[in-house]
Amino acid sequence: MLKEYLLQNWSLILVLSAFAVALHITVFLDKKMIRRMYVLIVGVFLLSIVVFVEFEYAAQSENRVLRGILMAIRYSATPVIISQLNYTLVKKQTWFIFIPSIILAVIDFISIFTGIVFKIGTDNSFSRGPLGYLPFIVAGLYSAALVYLLVKRSNKKLMEIVPIAFLSLALLSGIVFPFVFGSDFSKIFCSTIALALFIYYVFEILQQTKKDSLTGLLNRHAYNADIRQKPDEITALISIDMNGLKVINDTLGHVAGDEALVTLALCFRRALKIRQFGYRIGGDEFVIICRKTSQDEMTELIKRIEHNVGETKYDCAIGCSYSADGMKSVDDMIRESDMMMYAVKENYYKERGAEKNQR
Repeated sequence: MLKEYLLQNWSLILVLSAFAVALHITVFLDKKMIRRMYVLIVGVFLLSIVVFVEFEYAAQSENRVLRGILMAIRYSATPVIISQLNYTLVKKQTWFIFIPSIILAVIDFISIFTGIVFKIGTDNSFSRGPLGYLPFIVAGLYSAALVYLLVKRSNKKLMEIVPIAFLSLALLSGIVFPFVFGSDFSKIFCSTIALALFIYYVFEILQQTKKDSLTGLLNRHAYNADIRQKPDEITALISIDMNGLKVINDTLGHVAGDEALVTLALCFRRALKIRQFGYRIGGDEFVIICRKTSQDEMTELIKRIEHNVGETKYDCAIGCSYSADGMKSVDDMIRESDMMMYAVKENYYKERGAEKNQR
């Protein structure tokens, strides 16, 4: 049986092994994410064993009970793995994400005796119960939530969208293909997920060279490269500077200052839409570049940023520059945007000074 397992799953074993080695030597990901990735690797490997054994015993009627247990594990494992993907890839995700998959696992194991999700006949045949599609629905909802959150929290650049697309295709195939190709697709599902996850990891590592490690926004290197690419497409530029960061660092410490920067960056990222890209170019200095964006769209973006920041305890100064025909040079736009931003910042501190004097 071991020989047959290795022959059927050798490519999976190679991918998972390479993935584990890559995680061990990587320096870009935090330890918490790496540990969660290891859990995913072990989970996919164990699922491949369950699938193999279940198919081996599918034709043996005397192992009907064992097949029912393996079916319950297999039906439960896919949503658990996708919920673990959410827990691993989406920052600040809590363990509550696992609750639907845990409830589904309980229902699946109850089905061994009730047939509510699936039923194994006396001849070891398989049939769906009243809730036979529930595992696919739960897996689909998890997948949709994962893709939505990954896209929402990305910088909307092709380098980030491509791996999300690969991951989406793998998840979609795991939900749709069993109805197209039958249960035989389960034999390659683990390899599909493992390969897609490894591709996502490789792209993520490549992307880290362009990301600011603290905020997740694009970094100064990416900014310098991007403003040179098709500068005529840059129609709007927004400069943002945090107010009061020095006071926070001096009174509450740099950890509190970092938390403030992360919070503001999240406000910016939530406000961005297609063709709008956010960068952290210095300590508390941010820039947003908009390509082929109208003035109304730029104004709406600034309003979204102000609204998001207004819901926090922090404040920032915003300046902008717009080029209707795209002929204004990027340097001129930066200069104009910075002048407006510094004027807003100076006014902010003047008002704060006036308030202190009144006290």
